[in-house]
Amino acid sequence: MKPYLVALGIGLMVGAIYSLLGTRSPAPPAIALLGLLGMLLGEQAVPLAMQVVRGQEVVGFWKTNCAARVTGLPPAPEPSAPPHRP
Repeated sequence: MKPYLVALGIGLMVGAIYSLLGTRSPAPPAIALLGLLGMLLGEQAVPLAMQVVRGQEVVGFWKTNCAARVTGLPPAPEPSAPPHRP
């Protein structure tokens, strides 16, 4: 939660600076958000491409290494194996 509050606080400060300078933000909010989404996905494109080039598994790599960075959600816990019974 703290990173979200920090991001919001910094955004508010930048918005106040824009207002004091009498200027508008450089992009409409929807376009800016799509640009941020593109940046997040672009950051993950290189590691995914490297997986493909190496011939390694991509879907599991995405789930364990990329999805949490893009969504901001922690990765889902691995299902635990049932207890071994002899």
